[in-house]
Amino acid sequence: MKKFLMAGLVSLALSAASFQTYAQDAALQRGAEKAKAICASCHEANGISKIPSFPKLAGQHQDYLREALLSYQRGSRKNVIMKGQAAALSKQDIDDLAAYYSHQPNGLSHE
Repeated sequence: MKKFLMAGLVSLALSAASFQTYAQDAALQRGAEKAKAICASCHEANGISKIPSFPKLAGQHQDYLREALLSYQRGSRKNVIMKGQAAALSKQDIDDLAAYYSHQPNGLSHE
């Protein structure tokens, strides 16, 4: 009975981990599509802008990116362009973009 219960718990844990990986992969895919459609003109699709005045998003912490977008929406972070861009984003859009950009390589060499 213990072996059966233990096998069931292991199976449940593996299923949960698999679902979490699938959910994260889906968020990254949605984020990539939104990044190309919404953010790429200034920040590039990979989050590393060629224009120094546009911040690099690649490799930033997911919570930081989420909070920055929410702050632009609320108006507590001031930038006219970003306020307009963020205003149109849903919570899911923000979560997807934050997940996507946080998983992009930041372009820094660690040699």
